[in-house]
Amino acid sequence: MNDMPTLTELKVLAAIATHRSFRKAADELELAPSTLSHMMSGLEARLGTRLLNRTTRSVSPTQAGERLVERLRPILQGLYGALAEVDASRDHPRGTLRITASETVSLLLLRTVIPVFLGRFPEMAVDLVAEPAFVDIVAEGFDAGFRLGEEVPRDMIAVRFGGASRMLAVASPSYLEGRDLPRTPDDLSAHHCIRTRTPNGRSCKWEFERHGQVVAVDVPGTLILNRSELMTEAAIRGLGIAFVPEPVARHHLEAGVLKSLLEDWCPPYPGVFLYYPGHRHVPAGLRAFIDVLKAFPVGSVSVGAQAVIGLSAPVEGA
Repeated sequence: MNDMPTLTELKVLAAIATHRSFRKAADELELAPSTLSHMMSGLEARLGTRLLNRTTRSVSPTQAGERLVERLRPILQGLYGALAEVDASRDHPRGTLRITASETVSLLLLRTVIPVFLGRFPEMAVDLVAEPAFVDIVAEGFDAGFRLGEEVPRDMIAVRFGGASRMLAVASPSYLEGRDLPRTPDDLSAHHCIRTRTPNGRSCKWEFERHGQVVAVDVPGTLILNRSELMTEAAIRGLGIAFVPEPVARHHLEAGVLKSLLEDWCPPYPGVFLYYPGHRHVPAGLRAFIDVLKAFPVGSVSVGAQAVIGLSAPVEGA
């Protein structure tokens, strides 16, 4: 073949087929969408066959394009792996590390791991994307992500970030004055509760557990918020009972501006983990990031289950 496709053209084709979008592929490759479109038109003209079906709303590979991409993927992965091995052989890792996490976990990383990592490896850059819900890190081109330990896919490698935590029901002394304290989760039906919703708009139930008995309560309330910190502030202002990660409320509990409720119904859970694909060669930058993350004492970092996705109520379908 006289007009052999270039490696860049093949990478562009694979990215478009993966994302089904010129814009998303362009974002991944840091090129303009118009450049990708022009490049694919030229490739199709030289090969004499259509590789992509294009409409004003979508793009998808043709049968010929799909067959070509399926043959290309293992070749490109092998090439990326070989280049990653070369990268790993360097004493000083450099490049960009792409990570996705909830906003709350992202804030924790900015306060702990990331400053140390960037200070220790000045040739590295961190592309941290705060997402309210989990994403497919392989399909979206991330090196790693963060989620609860029990939610990490089985084909991923997991590394603990921080220690165990738990959710707590909290309220201010001013709100509790003159009211009966809830003794069981069902007693919350007689209180004003600060509610929240999942990113898809569904109302979150508050989940409690004691002696193996799990209770999910659809609490009443006229205030709906979507951040643990906002719910904590609302509870401090006496607007009702909030259900938030213990680390978010800890300072206010110690100061006496909040009181914890139903503690025997709030058991701990394992916490948050960094995860990454187990079938790929680990880039030097990610290995260095993991080394920094592991250096933080387990008890020094803690985050609640709902804070992993930026919420303050039990996760549904996470």
